[in-house]
Amino acid sequence: MEEDFEYSSPEEQKISVARYEEMIRNHDQYFFDKQAFIAIIDHYIDLNDPMQALQVTSYATSQHPYDTNFLLRQAQILASVQEFDKAITAVEKAELLEPSEGDIYFIKGSILGSLGHFEEAFFNLKKALENSDVKDEIYFQIASLLQSEGRNEEAIPYLKKTLAINNKHQEALYEIAFCFDILDQLEEGITYFNAYINTDPYSYAAWFNLANAYHRLERFEEAIDAYDYVILIKETFSSAYFNKGNSLVNLDRFREAIEVYEATFKFEPPSAETYCAIGECYEKLEEMDTAREFYKKSVQLDEQMADAWFGIGVTLDFENHYFESIHYYKKALALDDSNADFWFAYADAKYKLNLLEDAEIAYKKVVALNPLDIEAWLDYSSLYFEQDKVQEAIDILMEGISNNPTAAELCYRMVAYLFADGKFIEALSYLELGLHADPQKHTIIFEYLPQLQSNKIIIDIINKYANN
Repeated sequence: MEEDFEYSSPEEQKISVARYEEMIRNHDQYFFDKQAFIAIIDHYIDLNDPMQALQVTSYATSQHPYDTNFLLRQAQILASVQEFDKAITAVEKAELLEPSEGDIYFIKGSILGSLGHFEEAFFNLKKALENSDVKDEIYFQIASLLQSEGRNEEAIPYLKKTLAINNKHQEALYEIAFCFDILDQLEEGITYFNAYINTDPYSYAAWFNLANAYHRLERFEEAIDAYDYVILIKETFSSAYFNKGNSLVNLDRFREAIEVYEATFKFEPPSAETYCAIGECYEKLEEMDTAREFYKKSVQLDEQMADAWFGIGVTLDFENHYFESIHYYKKALALDDSNADFWFAYADAKYKLNLLEDAEIAYKKVVALNPLDIEAWLDYSSLYFEQDKVQEAIDILMEGISNNPTAAELCYRMVAYLFADGKFIEALSYLELGLHADPQKHTIIFEYLPQLQSNKIIIDIINKYANN
């Protein structure tokens, strides 16, 4: 097999390639030993020229017909260019010549997996395990097949076996993190990565995956600490800076986040995503001119960055330039018309401009996309209430409450609408519902209809809950 060869030096490889190309130019036949052929094949693979590499394997198999190494190389190259049927033919020729060689079954299993023939692929990979001393890649390939079938739970033990044999297997580390994430087993992931780090404390990939798990669980302080370890081990790993910035944002530490985002520029060119993230930090700090500057830099790099177009709109909206903001909200919606936040801001701007029909359409879109957005239901219903369309406002709020039955805010707003419509008994029942859900928020009623502060029945009911 290939592992038995002593590879050529770079100089020897150069000589072999030159001699081979001379043979092709002269339409001649030169003899090459196995080592030389391997060097020539590797040369064309390194040049990302699979067709030339395939041609070399054809010459190699004609000169060394009983050497399975060249047939397996041929199979792998054919698979890389999606010629799976030809790849299977090549690997089966190798199988006839050397039926006890584990690499044959590993490559055959991998190709069958690419064809979606999972049962045959698993059979061959398990046969490879029986005939190979190098098992980590086989375990990893089995895990990959299981993942491709959506069997992530079953993939985890094989990824663990891969890493138990080869704890430097970066792909396996990231794939096991993916499995823990998609299975919502983040706590298990944290336990695993902490144990892993105890055996390999300088694995930046393990620290990075641990940090990501903490972030997903909203344990942002612990995430930041773990990202700091990543940066300590591998200072140039820009993703750790970016993700640390995201954790800082979630803690409202916007100035620090900006510094960390900008640190990525030392190790890679600025990206549209990073400019957009910095813009959002300045937006949260209400430094709208600077925020807008970074959002514009973002869309200059990538016109498809919907969040940056939206951010420009938000900065203009904040400065009461509603008409201009709508232009940018439309650009964001053209790129992502299923984003409820974009529609909400667009609806709000239309409402502020008294373009009520447009606002109604947009609010309807918001609650359809995100029926759990309590503020959207409140604003949508308010649009009708303020036009004296009280029954329409009540109907919308009823729908909102059916989607959010424990939302006290909606119940308290309903109290105000029902009182305004003269439906006092129904209003009191919603008051009870709101007080049961969250008695502390009852002042919402008075913010909307201040005159209800003098209503003795309402005050008595509120006091009853307050005293309990």
